[in-house]
Parts: sequence; structure tokens; C-alpha cells
Amino acid sequence: MYVRVVKLPESGEGSPQISLRDKEDHKNTTWVGGAYINGTAEIIFTGGSGGGLVWCQAPFGYALSLVFGGIFFASKMRTEGYVTMLDPFQRKYGERMGGLLYIPALLGEVFWSAAILAALGSTLAIIIEIGNTTAIIVSAVIAIVYTLFGGLYSVAYTDVVQLFCILLGLWLAVPFALHHPAVSDISTTKTIWLGELEERDAGLWLDSALLLIFGGIPWQVYFQRVLSSKSAIRAQVLSFIAAFGCIVMATPAVLLGAIAASADWNQTDWKGEVPIVPEDRKLILPMVMQFLCPSWVTFIGLGAVSAAVMSSADSSVLSASSMFARNVYKLIFRQKASEREIIWVMRGAIFGVGILATVMGITIESIYGLWFLCADLVYVILFPQLVSVVYLKWTNTYGSLSGYIIGLMLRLLGGESMIRLPATIWYPGYNPETEVQHFPFKTLTMLVSFATICLVSYPLHVAFTTNRLPKHWDVFQCIVNIPEEVIALKESSDGGEMMMIKKDSLTMNGQINPALKLTKEDLLAEDGREPLASSSGTTTPSPQPGGEMVVDDQVERETLCRNRLASDKSGL
Repeated sequence: MYVRVVKLPESGEGSPQISLRDKEDHKNTTWVGGAYINGTAEIIFTGGSGGGLVWCQAPFGYALSLVFGGIFFASKMRTEGYVTMLDPFQRKYGERMGGLLYIPALLGEVFWSAAILAALGSTLAIIIEIGNTTAIIVSAVIAIVYTLFGGLYSVAYTDVVQLFCILLGLWLAVPFALHHPAVSDISTTKTIWLGELEERDAGLWLDSALLLIFGGIPWQVYFQRVLSSKSAIRAQVLSFIAAFGCIVMATPAVLLGAIAASADWNQTDWKGEVPIVPEDRKLILPMVMQFLCPSWVTFIGLGAVSAAVMSSADSSVLSASSMFARNVYKLIFRQKASEREIIWVMRGAIFGVGILATVMGITIESIYGLWFLCADLVYVILFPQLVSVVYLKWTNTYGSLSGYIIGLMLRLLGGESMIRLPATIWYPGYNPETEVQHFPFKTLTMLVSFATICLVSYPLHVAFTTNRLPKHWDVFQCIVNIPEEVIALKESSDGGEMMMIKKDSLTMNGQINPALKLTKEDLLAEDGREPLASSSGTTTPSPQPGGEMVVDDQVERETLCRNRLASDKSGL
């Protein structure tokens, strides 16, 4: 006799199986979207100190983030069978700590969605001459609606359309814009669009580059692609393919930005100020298509930008809402919530994230600035936490919470001019006039946060495991004072069977359902102990054809655990 505990379908992104071809396109669009191409053209056009090609770090930064993510994290996360990025944190550090770590993840998704919606607003403002605010609101409504009804499939298949549109539309616009009478030879204007890197800005440049590379890894929008891959190897391969795709997709945007910097806008139909003022720079990509290309090319090119933006919006909103529904609502507030309830909570979260992103997209001017801002807290707080939970087995909740608090405080004290947060700590090279920290303080903050996690976790781990501190002092119950019942936050990596209990041994086929509450004995049952057996007088699940019993509700699961404990005690 054996018992198979079957996993109910999840509403998260780990469940659907999508074809390899679609997965390649889907992973390419982890970072390639409206904000990516619009922001790239914007920073190239800006030129000078702080702009131009030398400061266009997003393409290579996020390409390297996909490479490092594939090498160091994709295989491990996919092998463990997690469904969301926060699963390992809540499994190791507890539900409440996982809930705290959701905050920077949510803010990152909101800022990214805001950048996406701002990109679409700029595009629609040029195409149909409507206000930027109206355009952002309309695009947000559209993205929310088809995300509600499409789920991960809406993300995957709109991503396929997006890549086709970008390749066709943007590359089609390049030769026409390049040969417009108002555009000078870009080789003669390279001093403008190449940009400048002054010696005092070297620390800032390095800080921004590291932020994009390592701040591009701890994202649910990335791991939803990884965790829905069919195998760990495929997750890695697709990450590498996507890294190459990031560079390829940015190339036409770089060229269009250089063309815009080489154009005499007084010779075009542009009715705004010349030179173009900073608040209009985010419009530069749709401006090139509208005023430097034939009308039929404009139609196709701006359609490509719009498709790219809409595809990016749904993936960002969906990833944030799925993390909230699964890792916050279900595991902290309603552990016995039904699948239908979780789905409705996720739909409500989609509305909430969409509204927050819309507000941010309206109030912040620079698309490229939003692009950096979205990775800020993720890099400073989440990246050291992800490294710790994946690679350092002795880290614990005490270290995680300490690192979280220290990292957040140092980052806020460093200030952020984009959201009008003044700097309390003036690092070396701080410019009070521009409110710019030229010292790489974000990287320093990340390293301090990581060091805090290690320096707090390891001594406590040693002190408790060697009985130098009494067991009851482990107030977070994460080292030695672990309760009899624990929530094992693992999902099936195959999206199917969860646990096979055979006559003489327990064979794990996939991972443990996160809704289960099992005892330590059950979690250690792989060592060859006797299978779960029912005690007298206890109702067990009815047998199925072929000798199986399917356990599909919480009461029966807990009954099996109690039976196992009873059988253990009777044998003593």
C-alpha cells in the first residue's frame, strides 16, 4: 500500500508548461520592454556628462544579470521546486520575515511598472496627441484587464508578439530616420551621443553598473520564467539566450537615440522647444518615429513600441500580485485558504499594483531614472538576502532581520533626488547642489547588509547548536527551538505528484506542498522509516484503483501525521 499526496493546481507562475520556443521569447522579455527601449534611446540622446553611450548601462547590465542568474541561481531555485522567489525565504526564515522581504520586491515591481506605463504614455502622447496622464491611465486599464483574464499565458504569448514587433518596427525605422534630411551623419556627432565619463563620476558609474547587474537577479518577474521552465538545465540555457537577446534588442534603440542627438529638430514638424527640454526627453523614441520616418513606418514602429510596453506591463503586475497572494496572504494570514480564494486575492492585488504603478508613472518624469530606481532596493536589500538563503545554510532569521534593517536605514539615509528624499549621510564626493552621491554608497550599503547577515547569523548559530545558549532563548524558533509542526515551503518541481509513501520507504517525487503542516518525523521519513499507518479507530482516505489513496484535503493530511506519531510512540 502507498499514499500519494496530490498537489492542487497553483495560481502562481510555476504551473503552466509553455513550449520551448515560447519560453525563449518569454525569457528574452524578462527585461526587454517599453521602458527598456524608450529609456535606452533617452539616455543616448541626453549625451554629455551623465548621458550618452558610456552611461547606457542597462543593456549590458541586465544581460550580465541574466548570465549570473543562470549560472548561480536558476538551477538551484528550479531544482528546489519553488513557485515564487520568496519561497526559500519563508521556508528558512519564516512567514513574517518573508512578508518583510516582499516590501522591496513589491516596490521594485511598482517602479518598474511605472516606468513601463510612462513609456506607453509618451508613445500615445505623440501618436494621438493626448495628455500624458490620460495615456498612462488608459494603458494601465488595458494591461490590468488582460492580465486578469490571461495569467501567465497572457505574459508568455504577448511576449512573443512583443519580440516580433520590436524586431520589425524598430529596425524598419532605423534606415529611414538615418537618411532624413534633418539628420547629420552620426559619425560626425559621436562626441554628443557617446557621452562623457568624468573622473569624479567613476564611483557613481561603477555603483550604477553593479546595481543593474546584481539588482537584476532577485526579481519575481525573472524567477517566474525560471520556475516555469521544464527543467533546471533548460532554465539556465534560456537565461543565457535571453542575455544575448537583451543586447540585440537594445541595438536599434541605441541607433535611434544617436539619430535623435544628430537631428536638427527645427527642420522637423516638432512643435516643442528646441533644444529639447529634459521633461520631453522621455518622448525621444516616439518622436524619431513620428517626425523622422514616413507615415507607414511610423505606424509600424510606434505599434512596436506600444506592443513592447503592454507586454512588459502584464508580467510585472502579475509577478507582484502572485507573490502577495501566495507568500503574504496565504502563508501569513490564511494558510487554509482555498484555491478560489487565492485567485480572487491575486486579482485584487493586480488592481492594487496597477494603481500604485499608475501614480508613480504620472509623477516621475524620467523613464530611464525609473528603470534604475526599480532595481535600487532590490539590489541593496534583496540581493544579499538571496545569496544568504541560497548559499549560506547557517544563516537565520536573526541575521536576515538585522541585515534588512541596516540595509534599509543606510539606503534611506543616503537620499534619493528622484523621489525628493534628501541625503542625511554625505558620503565623499557628495554634491549638495545636484544632490548626487558620487561615492558608490549603494554597493557599500549592500555589502554592509550582507556582512550584518553573516556576523549576526553565524555566532548565534554556533551558540545555539553547541548549547552555549539555552534552547528557549531562540525566540524566533529558527535554529534549535523549532516547533513540532513546521510549514515546509516547497512546491512540486513537476507540477504534479507531491509525496509517494511506499511500503518500506518514503520516496519524494517533487516537493512538499506549502499548505501542509507536517511533523519533523514526516519530513525526515526519507531515511527508510516505516510508512504512515493509521491507528485503530481513525478514518483513513478511501483506497483508489490500483492500491493508491489520494489525500486532497488538510484534515486528512493532519490525520496521517497524527497516526504516524501514534505509531512511533507505540513502538517505544
